[in-house]
Order: sequence, then structure tokens, then C-alpha cells
Amino acid sequence: MRKWKKAVSMMLTAAMALSFAACGSSSSGTASSAPASSEGAGAPASSAAEAADSDVAYVQDKGTLVVGMTDFAPMDYRDENGEWIGFDADMAKAFAEYLGVEAEFLEINWDNKLMELDTKGIDAIWNGMTITDEITGGASASEPYCNNGQVVVVNADVADQYQDVESLAGLSFAVENGSAGAAQLDALGLEYVAKTTQADALMEVASGASDACVIDLLMAGAMIGEGTSYPDLTYTVQLNSEEYGVAFRKGSDLTDAFNTFWKEAYDDGTVMEVATTYGVQESVIAK
Repeated sequence: MRKWKKAVSMMLTAAMALSFAACGSSSSGTASSAPASSEGAGAPASSAAEAADSDVAYVQDKGTLVVGMTDFAPMDYRDENGEWIGFDADMAKAFAEYLGVEAEFLEINWDNKLMELDTKGIDAIWNGMTITDEITGGASASEPYCNNGQVVVVNADVADQYQDVESLAGLSFAVENGSAGAAQLDALGLEYVAKTTQADALMEVASGASDACVIDLLMAGAMIGEGTSYPDLTYTVQLNSEEYGVAFRKGSDLTDAFNTFWKEAYDDGTVMEVATTYGVQESVIAK
């Protein structure tokens, strides 16, 4: 499934050889790469001189890629055993393997995502994250990997009353705090109750506590309507068009490593294999 594995492992082996030649036997040298083997693929490792500025080396040295996320099906959610799965979670595991490390998932307060990244509480923000000015101003964003939009979710039996932006005035909304959906409601001057996750916002509508919520189009496609957990809900107005990306620290070499990984994983079919598993439509995958 992962045709990049052998090639990347060879690149890591070559990089390590160069690093050892440069460092010699100096006791002050710092190892900057995970061991290369036929079982562990890895991104090209940095030399000891570059290690202090390399997030790839930092991640490989500690052996984990810590991914900041929230409960957001079908991107990140827990299975019956409590393990994190989903389109983003599975691809994060594949990226960690590419780096030669393990993926570790940390559920965060989405409103504090950039602070978590800056303080190295996490190494990546990867959770159906919309690329916004806030993200590009405070972090290093990857190339887009999915297309998305913010949509209004209401009960299906009243959906015909809410088919345009003007009709939304007077509705009580729920939305994830600090999300792209919250930004859309702010721009429209519509009041809302801020919830911890998009799943919480969705439950507000299902329970009748709120008239509507704003969530990601991709989540709506997987979570509401006939045959889903919320068959009585539907979405009506799409408020905008967006792109998903992964955020790393400013200047991080993990960004280029991710972009290379994603292209190879898309070309070898891994991306679409995982997308199919979680019901992510091919039409939303950025090529």
C-alpha cells in the first residue's frame, strides 16, 4: 500500500551516513534521526548541526509525533476500544510511520491550538483544520489536502424555511468555539452558544437545545441524514468554501516533509483507500 516506504528508508540511510561522517566521534554530537530499517520508514534526517532547528529531528529524537485534535468524525474519533481512528487519524499514523516514529494523539481545546503548538505541547494541528489567516499568521500550513465549507444544520422538517443567509436571523445557533464556523457566524452578526467540539454543537440541535449549528461540510456529509446517527437532521445553507491543511510550527521542516509524504501517499492510492474506509468523498480530496 505504501510504495514510498522503501524509497524513504533508503533516503534516511544515506542521510544518516552523511551525518555520521560529519560528526565523527564528538561527544557533543546529537543524534537527529530514527534508526533506518526495513520495518521503519523515515524522512531524510538532519545533520547534528541542523538538528537544533529541525522539527523532523526533534520528532525523531523523541520518537513520537504528537497530533493535536478534537473529537470530529469522520476525521478523528474513538473506536469501541478507545483508539483514535478516522481519515485524519489514520493518515497521521501513516505520516508518523513515514518519519520513523509513533503517532500520539492529544485532544486539545481548539481555541488554544496555536499556543499548544508554540509551546511544543503538540507537533501538529491535524483535525479537519481550515487554513485561515490566523493559521498562516501563527503557524506553517501545509498545502491543502481537502476541500470543505461551513454549512448550517437544522431539523429536516423545517429545512425548507432556511434556504438562504437572510432566513437565518432569529435562529439560536451552536458552534465549536474558535472554529471556522464560529468565524462565519461572527461575520454575519449571528449569536451562538460556543461548544467544545463540533460533535457537541451537533448534539445541541439533535436535542432541541439549539435551532441550528454550523459544522464542516465534510462532517455533515458523514454524520447527518438517512442512514446516519442523526437521520432527522440536514444541512441547508453553505456559508463559504474552505481548504483543510495541517499546521506545524513557524519555519518547521515538518511542513515540507508532510507535503512530500501526501503527494506520494495520494499517488500510490493510500489516501483514497483511507478516504473510502471513512466515507470521505473523492470529490473533496485536494489533488
